[in-house]
Amino acid sequence: MSNFKIQLLILIAVFIVPILAVSAKAEAVTALLRRLDSKRSSASVQEAAAKAVLERLLPTHVHSFDFKIVSQDACGGHSCFMLNNYNLSSGHGPEIQVKGTTAVEIASGLHWYLKYWCGAHVSWDKTGGAQLASIPSPGSLPRVRDEGLRIQRPVPWNYYQNVVTSSYSFVWWDWERWQKEIDWMALQGINLPLAFTGQESIWQKVFMDFNISKEDLNDFFGGSAFLAWARMGNLHAWGGPLSQNWLDQQLVLQKQILSRMLELGMTPVLPSFSGNVPVTLKKVYPSANITRLGEWNTVDGDPRWCCTYLLDPSDPLFVEIGMAFVRRQVEEYGDVTDIYNCDTFNENTPPTNDTAYISSLGAAVYKAMSKGDKDAVWLMQGWLFYSDSAFWKPPQMKALLHSVPFGKMIVLDLFADVKPIWKTSSQFYGTPYIWCLLHNFGGNIEMYGILDAISSGPVDARTSENSTMVGVGMCMEGIEHNPVVYELTSEMAFRSEKVQVQDWLKIYSRRRYGNAVPQVEAAWDILHQTIYNCTDGIADHNTDFIVKLPDWDPSPNHISNISKQNQMQSFIPLDKKRRVLLQKTSSNLPQAHLWYSTQEVVNALRLFLDTGNEFSGSLTYRYDLVDLTRQVLSKLANRVYLDAVTAYRRRDVKAYSHHSQKFVQLIMDIDELLASDDNFLLGTWLESAKNLAANPTEMQQYEWNARTQVTMWFDNTKTNQSRLHDYANKFWSGLLKSYYLPRASTYFGLLSKSLRDNKDFELEEWRKEWIAYSNNWQAGTELYRVKAKGDALAISKALYEKYFVRAK
Repeated sequence: MSNFKIQLLILIAVFIVPILAVSAKAEAVTALLRRLDSKRSSASVQEAAAKAVLERLLPTHVHSFDFKIVSQDACGGHSCFMLNNYNLSSGHGPEIQVKGTTAVEIASGLHWYLKYWCGAHVSWDKTGGAQLASIPSPGSLPRVRDEGLRIQRPVPWNYYQNVVTSSYSFVWWDWERWQKEIDWMALQGINLPLAFTGQESIWQKVFMDFNISKEDLNDFFGGSAFLAWARMGNLHAWGGPLSQNWLDQQLVLQKQILSRMLELGMTPVLPSFSGNVPVTLKKVYPSANITRLGEWNTVDGDPRWCCTYLLDPSDPLFVEIGMAFVRRQVEEYGDVTDIYNCDTFNENTPPTNDTAYISSLGAAVYKAMSKGDKDAVWLMQGWLFYSDSAFWKPPQMKALLHSVPFGKMIVLDLFADVKPIWKTSSQFYGTPYIWCLLHNFGGNIEMYGILDAISSGPVDARTSENSTMVGVGMCMEGIEHNPVVYELTSEMAFRSEKVQVQDWLKIYSRRRYGNAVPQVEAAWDILHQTIYNCTDGIADHNTDFIVKLPDWDPSPNHISNISKQNQMQSFIPLDKKRRVLLQKTSSNLPQAHLWYSTQEVVNALRLFLDTGNEFSGSLTYRYDLVDLTRQVLSKLANRVYLDAVTAYRRRDVKAYSHHSQKFVQLIMDIDELLASDDNFLLGTWLESAKNLAANPTEMQQYEWNARTQVTMWFDNTKTNQSRLHDYANKFWSGLLKSYYLPRASTYFGLLSKSLRDNKDFELEEWRKEWIAYSNNWQAGTELYRVKAKGDALAISKALYEKYFVRAK
């Protein structure tokens, strides 16, 4: 072969082939987008849906805006929204025209206009709701610039939800609450939401076709508040059984949810088969390759809810069941999507690291989807590549990611705000991925975030060499907290350049409270540099001692045990395989997560309090004030707890008594504070659960589920708390006073007794007493407030004075 030909082949290999490969990958994503566009509702339906969002949000201005669906050609071939002044021929009618490629884009454009021209703010009701008072009256809306404004999405998708959000946040919702959430989603620009509600009803029908009875499924499904983990094969039967009423009710709700999502032009992500099967299937199909999984966070492997069964993807029955499930969803819901979630390997490490085997498993999972929907696309959480990185080395990652045709898999870089996998995996080895914020675990209430990472991370990922990023996502385990974090993340789906957070926060605070006040802006500047600047790489799970009291013997002669318990306090597992979040500490005392100067945040609280009278009646200000005061007092309580333990170890009775009583008093004071805002009440959670019940039996079961999830979570024995106790802890009034307060009082009381009697602390006695109390509380039916009581500003001022002025 001549040198010329050799050089030509080298040129083709080095330059032409990669260009063609990139072009082919881009075309695969484009083809998927075209297919999904073809499933959208008509322009008239979407325009009407967007108008309905406006009417629910701002009924006084329903005639002030004109909405119009446009083709992507008007947006340079991409999704976008456009704002223009409406040409008025008279003094009445529309003032602003919002155009968009879907109803979601129109709603996003409306929201953008309300934020940046009218100074308005929209958040979840439970985080203060909307601040709309700054919007001028109809006929006086601000004009946009003459040439208008066009905002184009730099990436196609804005993804929403974690697979467990349905249990931590959505579980007790009715259609009225879901309608508000979908409106919020549309305003934030979310166009790729998970839609997991009601799938147990589909599974019931599918498994009955495989000769599994309804009664057999009672042992398979989890209880209403624990469905997410039953779906993942972590547990079975815990909190159940599910009633037929629940199954039917949730299926109706899912159809309402999907209908509204489709009207707004969203692409719902439906579940698919991951291999989790009822034990009875092993009897019906004795030759099937079904294995029993190991225990998952049970105390002693109780078979009543431990150790579920997995059908191997290589078994032909896997494809049959997977195909049947997808097809049954299409029968029930219609042809609403091509994107399906499956996380078979997120909870179950393959039995071998052989790449050929891993590739065959991935191909089998995809085959089950594609047999049900020939255009199926597999959406997979990428958490396993971080949490189980010892197994998922580059060859194994490539084998799984390349086991399906390109364009048929999308990966969620689930923890990209803290540990981005795209950086260390060559962009998931060419597989399209969505940059995601994880942020929250267990629906805990904790002010926390990394605003600078959010403002730059998606842009860095998208503009990096050979980027395969196709979206921005929010994958928190629980919602309705930290509204600043989720508003900024949502905006990043529309921003091509990095955001200057300090400037953005000034505008944010003005919009959120409806007024520009220098002290509040200064307070937010402090919060940006402290609470919302967590760069220690630790996934924040609220381990404050009020809501997660260390279960240990603090006596000096138990140092070896202290080390173990300290690890237990800092290791907050939901799954041993996937969440190793050990906080390092040089002390042999428990250490709650702390990443900022508490004194600086106390100063921010003082600035908030100084301006309280200017925001009288503002629900957004009240929420933030209560939340910030709670945060400050909770961190103070952590220090007080350690002071009490240190005094106990020194046998200093007087100091111990002072600090332990102060800790207990802090719980009571925080409970009173939280009671002053409707959004921090245990009663709301419990009543929403009971409201879904059709009879007394269901009511009792739902209330037990609701109480158990936020306290003990999983099983226990007389002397061993659940290994997941306090995983889903909440700072709610009612929960502090009736649950956390008795726990602390009992614990400190027994410590005090050991000091008085000069005897060892009776750790086992403490556990017996506490676990018995918790079991009774979980089964209780006492009522709790659902309406706020007290003046939040006055209470917050009094507590600030009590703990940070007079205490000096």
